Amino acid sequence: MNLSVLGAFRPVLAPAAILLAAVLALAAGPALPPSLSGLKTLGPYLVLLLGTGMGAWFNRGRAFIALASLLAAFAGYSLAHEFGATGFAARATYTAAAILVPLNFLLALVFPERGVSHHFNYRWLMLAVAEILFAAWIASAGRSSLSGTVWQDLLAHWLLRSPPTPLLGRLLFAAAFIAAAARALPTGPARETRPLDIGLAGALVAFFIACEWVYTPGAFGAFMTAAGAILLVSLLQESHRLAFRDELTGLPSRRALEERLHALGPVHAIAMLDVDHFKKFNDTHGHDIGDEVLRLVATRLARLPGGGTAHRYGGEEFCILFPGLK
Repeated sequence: MNLSVLGAFRPVLAPAAILLAAVLALAAGPALPPSLSGLKTLGPYLVLLLGTGMGAWFNRGRAFIALASLLAAFAGYSLAHEFGATGFAARATYTAAAILVPLNFLLALVFPERGVSHHFNYRWLMLAVAEILFAAWIASAGRSSLSGTVWQDLLAHWLLRSPPTPLLGRLLFAAAFIAAAARALPTGPARETRPLDIGLAGALVAFFIACEWVYTPGAFGAFMTAAGAILLVSLLQESHRLAFRDELTGLPSRRALEERLHALGPVHAIAMLDVDHFKKFNDTHGHDIGDEVLRLVATRLARLPGGGTAHRYGGEEFCILFPGLK
């Protein structure tokens, strides 16, 4: 029972540990020496820039959009903060970030994953430019003849009033978190969770805390760093999953099998099996139905008693390892 409970909570351990570390660091609050004081500002930039770069390098569209949105929000609020922590520019930028970041998360989760570089990718770029220009326009209200002062009254509306997080932002946070949590539910024969979907949900929680505690010294930077770190770790976990997990069946792949074979003790059993006449079945019923057959077989093999672990060896062939079994 304890192992099953641990297995159920294992996917959320990394995001939870990062959030806990941010809370403890904020609670302890030791003053950094002057030589390291710049980390409070540079730390979030470094983590978010590294994560955005890795999202682009690994061609993970959702992670890239989420990290780029967080980076733009932190940079924009830091810039506006220079005009005064309680000034209109900081409040307007904060309100825009609290609304647009969860909106971008939600849009990225609703649309299918197509990577960073794909056809019509310019739409995301145009949306990002439009959001940045719109937020800058609102933040300059009263400072520029182009913006006027109407935004100062509009942002006092009950739906947009902030901080803490405006009601519209809270609604978007809730919708984006539900979408991320729904995608993070275990799927496939192995009932596995996708680390990146859990990372998106965890980053949303971290960003929400950052918005709620924006006036707590150091909190905004700490939890923006936590949001970036959660997505960074989830990207690494997702890359490991793609390398060692068969995407069609959800079983460990041949690469995972080869690594486990090197680690087997002297007492073990290995079973090989395949689906009879699978090529003829594919030719008769089509490859889509053949894929469903492989998933059905994998579902049965994933629930084998006796401690065996099934792997997809290739095609319609499977291998089952029984460590410690004679």
